[in-house]
Amino acid sequence: MNRELADRGRKRIEWARAHMKVLERASSELKRNGKLKGRRIGMALHVEAKTACLALALRDAGAEVRLSSCNPLSTDDSVSEALNLHYELPTFARKGETAEEYYSNLGSVLDIKPDIVIDDGADLITLLHMERKDLISGVIGGNEETTTGVLRLRSMEAEGKLLFPVIAVNDSYMKYLFDNRYGTGQSTLDGIMTATNLLLAGKRIVVAGYGWCGRGIAAKAKGMGGVVTVTEVDPVKAIEAVMDGFTVGRMEDVIGDADFVITATGDRDIVTYDTALMAKEGCVMSNAGHFNLEIDVEDIRRRSKVRSVREYVEEFTLGNGKHIYILADGRLVNLAAGQGHPAEIMDMSFTMQALGAEYLASEGSKLKPGVHLLPRKLDTDIAWMKLGTMGVTIDTLTDLQKKYLASWNVGT
Repeated sequence: MNRELADRGRKRIEWARAHMKVLERASSELKRNGKLKGRRIGMALHVEAKTACLALALRDAGAEVRLSSCNPLSTDDSVSEALNLHYELPTFARKGETAEEYYSNLGSVLDIKPDIVIDDGADLITLLHMERKDLISGVIGGNEETTTGVLRLRSMEAEGKLLFPVIAVNDSYMKYLFDNRYGTGQSTLDGIMTATNLLLAGKRIVVAGYGWCGRGIAAKAKGMGGVVTVTEVDPVKAIEAVMDGFTVGRMEDVIGDADFVITATGDRDIVTYDTALMAKEGCVMSNAGHFNLEIDVEDIRRRSKVRSVREYVEEFTLGNGKHIYILADGRLVNLAAGQGHPAEIMDMSFTMQALGAEYLASEGSKLKPGVHLLPRKLDTDIAWMKLGTMGVTIDTLTDLQKKYLASWNVGT
């Protein structure tokens, strides 16, 4: 144990906790109602300060909690040390895990024999279904945090392979409208600027994907003075991007002018070696999708001369003599090179996770195996709590207005 590192992590956790007032309110209610008391919760999330606040809130509510990372490069080692040393919450994570260590740590979380799992990317749930099937009968259900994980779980469901109910927390309004858009937008640029110390204003920035994450990145990059182009495969999203004021084109046509390329699609091979050959000299590439497959780093590395030029920045000399720069080995740049989403954003997302765990504890046994949504009322409850912490008041409908909206015979 490294006490100095753990002390630094404790400060980060307490700073985040001071800015997560919605989770604090929800935690107090969970502790009061006792619905999570005695539950065993296994978590695979990015191990950083806001995640620590969620883990501690669940434990304060009476659950036994174990935590590992959901990405080999996203752990804040100071937070991991602090959770183990200062808070005595078993945490199995370090930054730069090998693949073997990563899956071993997931296994250590499953050793608790969880009845509720909380996942980000679905690796923990997949491991349960592939290698730890003996534990599935004891699982009430799970929560999934991110778009990529929900897509994987829906594929499992379609094939009849998902054996317990999983809440698609990502599909709740109070998650994706804020976490994916404002959180990813800000934290991705934070990671890029931390890694490179380069100016975005006036630079040509290509954002691959115009889902909620891509929208947030594009909007923030434009706000920083970037000249933004979007690439898309969905015609509806492409039109949205155009009407939001962005140029839209094909990657092969626009990468030659790009100073920065940021991928956020949830798919693989957005930038391949052949794509990279078409890039502008000195192009900086980074990924904001969950897995490090959007930029084919493995093949690009194999076919290039590589050297480290800064922490989190590698220079690749391609076969045609061009140089490109890839950040954080193509992994989640906002966590591998930054500190993740702002605390006020994760306050809403992780309150949704906490209430999702409570919902599973109460209703999970009634749900069929498959992917489920949380009741929309929870979105509204969290929105009201967030407004309260922000000191914002809004209008309310009069009885006459409610009657008007509920009536089909409204007259003239």
